[in-house]
Amino acid sequence: MKIMFSVGEASGDMHGASVANALKLLQPDIELFGMGSKAMRSAGVRVDYDIAGQGIMGLVEVVKNLGKLFELRDNLAALMDHERPDALVVIDYPDFNMRLAKIAKSKGIPVVSYISPSAWAWRRGRAKGVAETVDKVAAIFPFEAEIYREAGADVTFVGHPLLDIVKPALAKEEASQYFHVDPAKPVILFMPGSRQQEIAKLLPVMLEAGQLILKNIPDCQFYLPIASTISQEILQNIINNYQVPVTLTTEYTYDLMGLADVAIAASGTATLETSIMGAPTVILYKMAPLTYFLGKFLVKIPDIGLPNIVAGRRIVPELLQDDANPQNIADETVKLFTDKQVYARIKSDLAEVKAKLGQTGAVNRVAQVILEVAEKKR
Repeated sequence: MKIMFSVGEASGDMHGASVANALKLLQPDIELFGMGSKAMRSAGVRVDYDIAGQGIMGLVEVVKNLGKLFELRDNLAALMDHERPDALVVIDYPDFNMRLAKIAKSKGIPVVSYISPSAWAWRRGRAKGVAETVDKVAAIFPFEAEIYREAGADVTFVGHPLLDIVKPALAKEEASQYFHVDPAKPVILFMPGSRQQEIAKLLPVMLEAGQLILKNIPDCQFYLPIASTISQEILQNIINNYQVPVTLTTEYTYDLMGLADVAIAASGTATLETSIMGAPTVILYKMAPLTYFLGKFLVKIPDIGLPNIVAGRRIVPELLQDDANPQNIADETVKLFTDKQVYARIKSDLAEVKAKLGQTGAVNRVAQVILEVAEKKR
């Protein structure tokens, strides 16, 4: 049996690797290939196209990179013709992957959508398009399953995969020793995203905020886990321009989250990861002005941070566009350290978010769904 994957970002690479491992346990002789990166390669997926540097988001950014995206789409379509997979699994990266899914459908290749387009947040009409294109939606949120079911999709609610993935590998004392963390001093985690354009927009303001934070809390320890899609050199070149001592890390990221007192993170999957590990997070986001202007008319929910969406209310701070500036970031971060009541409330709210994500075992359920779809095709 052959299964093809298409992911476009570091978080998708992580989810794809988890599903690949589960598929191999269920069917050891399965052949897995497609677009991914380091994590999927380590899980035994043949990576024909590496996603490093491919993560492109926002209307303006996509328009600028249309030529590259069309070429990538055509290459993956040719790969389908050559390999004739029993199923295509598309993970996140919605606009690109839904176009690829339509190509697969035209070739008679069934499609499983996992980490599906966020029709519950914006462009609800997409749910119907997805329902008409893919053979199965593996939904990770209960409200997502309901929306896609109403749109006519064949849906299985699998639960959220992060509950299987986000957990420490080391005892807390071991982790402290590994990262050379002084438990008596505050630990702040910078998580500027997994795309180069996110890094360019957010890391400098994070570092400027770090300089301001140090004036109030001079013994802070700063760490930055490197996404698999970003080179250490790019990060270090930016860090060198600021007076903030940042330790770059590549392993045991969830253990590091468990040590963090506060995270400052780009909106996205990482903010749900920090929530599961119980780290209060200041959520940031910046995009091209035109993209943001159009988004304000399309997005139908009050918050964009996943912890706030899951909670159904604002539980952690969000700073968007011009509000995501060094002074605001520093103020929100220092407040978390100095207002114990606010900090305790957020910790309690994060535990509630984790409980709402459902039960463990999502990855195995996704793998079973994929095999069922592929078997029907065979």
